[in-house]
Amino acid sequence: MTDSIFDRDLPRGPANHAALTPLDFLDRAAATYPDKVAIVHGAMRRTYGEMYGRCRRLASALTARGIGVGDTVSVLLPNTPAMLEAHYGVPMAGAVLNAINTRLDAATIGFILDHAEARLVIVDREFTGVMAEAIAASRTKPPVVWVDDPLAEGGEPLGELEYEDLLATGDPDAAWARPHDEWRALALNYTSGTTGNPKGVVYHHRGGFLNAAGNAIAFGLDRATRYLWTLPMFHCNGWTFTWAVTAVCGTHVCLRRVDPAQIFAAIAEHEVTHMCGAPIVLTMLIHAPDSVKRRFDHTVTVATGGAAPPSAVIAGMERMGIRVTHLYGLTETYGPSTICAWPPEWDALELDAKARKMARQGVWYPTIEGMRVVDVESGRDVPADGESIGELWLRGNTVMKGYLKNPTATAAALADGWFHTGDLAVLHPDGYAEVKDRSKDIIISGGENISSLEVEDVLFRHPKIMEAAVVARGDERWGETPCAFVTVKPGAELTAEEVIAYCRQNMARYKVPKTVVFGELPKTSTGKIQKFVLRERAESL
Repeated sequence: MTDSIFDRDLPRGPANHAALTPLDFLDRAAATYPDKVAIVHGAMRRTYGEMYGRCRRLASALTARGIGVGDTVSVLLPNTPAMLEAHYGVPMAGAVLNAINTRLDAATIGFILDHAEARLVIVDREFTGVMAEAIAASRTKPPVVWVDDPLAEGGEPLGELEYEDLLATGDPDAAWARPHDEWRALALNYTSGTTGNPKGVVYHHRGGFLNAAGNAIAFGLDRATRYLWTLPMFHCNGWTFTWAVTAVCGTHVCLRRVDPAQIFAAIAEHEVTHMCGAPIVLTMLIHAPDSVKRRFDHTVTVATGGAAPPSAVIAGMERMGIRVTHLYGLTETYGPSTICAWPPEWDALELDAKARKMARQGVWYPTIEGMRVVDVESGRDVPADGESIGELWLRGNTVMKGYLKNPTATAAALADGWFHTGDLAVLHPDGYAEVKDRSKDIIISGGENISSLEVEDVLFRHPKIMEAAVVARGDERWGETPCAFVTVKPGAELTAEEVIAYCRQNMARYKVPKTVVFGELPKTSTGKIQKFVLRERAESL
């Protein structure tokens, strides 16, 4: 530590230094707007004062059960008030929240419970069946509390008591465990790995606070925000919007399942201003029946990420009057870490050209330290020419602590003082990054690198194509050639020859798919297309 005039006699203490934690957002919201509606769920309305009291009850109840710092509470819940309360009540007890993907199978859930050493499980009634199987398969067999959500469909009670009974054992006035160390673990999220067991990504309180603040800044959230939960709260803790919406004292509009009819109805009824979702959610809205679509008098902004949204999808949303913001991030970076910030000069562009610009991953978030596109062989930054491909690297306070119980993977991911995303990108002259592929998904044909995302973007612009994915297929002459898997829009007819002819008109000939396969695309539990499955199919053709 330096001994400058700015350090002498200027002590750091509780009056001028506090550990950052997103839990403070709820404390402030309840103090500032105790009667403001915090949560909408069906016919239920819950104020910030009520939400705060319930979260403190949950923390007190957990503490009474001996759950505290270093303990894990696993939850299997959809986008409901109980899930929101878990994001505050669990860490208020000092414990770590492990929000489990509701689409996982029992064996994977059982692995997560054991790996996380869960001390308690909270499960929605609709998912008690799969949780019962997971508990039976687990070694640790943690106790279970079930949630009788009024909008749940099916399911039976599981465990020792219902969630409301658990809350009744807690004290809404009990002091909660404010962290003294902002590096303390806040949440544990498991990656949706395509092979092998998922890795446990550990978040800390500082990162949760900062990424939530970054969301508010980048996405333009404020007190008037009405946020519709189309994004699963189990996915990177809802990309930390679980804390960001509360930070600005906005309103959380819960949605148990992604259904276009429910989404359009909720936007109209609640005057929703913001929502998030993977490109597949945008595609669902674009191709929803006209009978459920609505036009709105107010501005609706949707943030998308998880994969580069095809420009045709972005253009389709714009035509419906929904403004798209493109974010990029990973589980390891608390969700969003870059944004395609919108320069005013792009406003004058024609719609399709505008959409192609918007498909870029953009620049780093205001709460992250930096971004690089690196030639992994030389370790040098690639030139900003929009063509040279390198790996996208990020660093800052919103990068994970590391992978739970996996020091080798942690060291590899955080080598050289940067987080290695595994995504291949180019850097444009304006400083905007554009992801071209995962490192394993790039197609090398006759020595030329072909971005599968670039080919997919062209395919998405075909008027009869709803979804598309491109992978490498072995070729004796070229080594690899592109193989396109295509889902045709309902009621449309399309041939492989028509697809290939269309591609020849819209891209360099060496990038044109040599093979086209029609059918439904396999997806992970978070809606990502399973390219490893498609690669296996391509090689078996």
